[in-house]
Amino acid sequence: KGLDAWEAVPGWGKVQMLLFAGLIEFHDEIFFSKRGTHYMKGGIPGKNMVPGLYDPLGFSKGRSEEAKARGRASEIKNGRLAMIGVAGMYAAATIDGSVPLQPPC
Repeated sequence: KGLDAWEAVPGWGKVQMLLFAGLIEFHDEIFFSKRGTHYMKGGIPGKNMVPGLYDPLGFSKGRSEEAKARGRASEIKNGRLAMIGVAGMYAAATIDGSVPLQPPC
């Protein structure tokens, strides 16, 4: 079960993962304020402003802006589906019978 895997991680390991994710978010907010328009104020959602963090090998260098916008939209949708999946995993682990047709674990 997924929650058992999280519980097996030591406390400092959890702190390290959460701090790393927070650091990425914090740097992204700083770069947005200095290099462009924030996505909450009319900027492009899903555009990462931290240099070298996204696509360090330059795979999307030759893509058109339309293709990049489609890729960003797909990535946002993928993230939303992942959040729904995590919520379903949590519900299945904590509430018996909450996920229909799932065999007992």
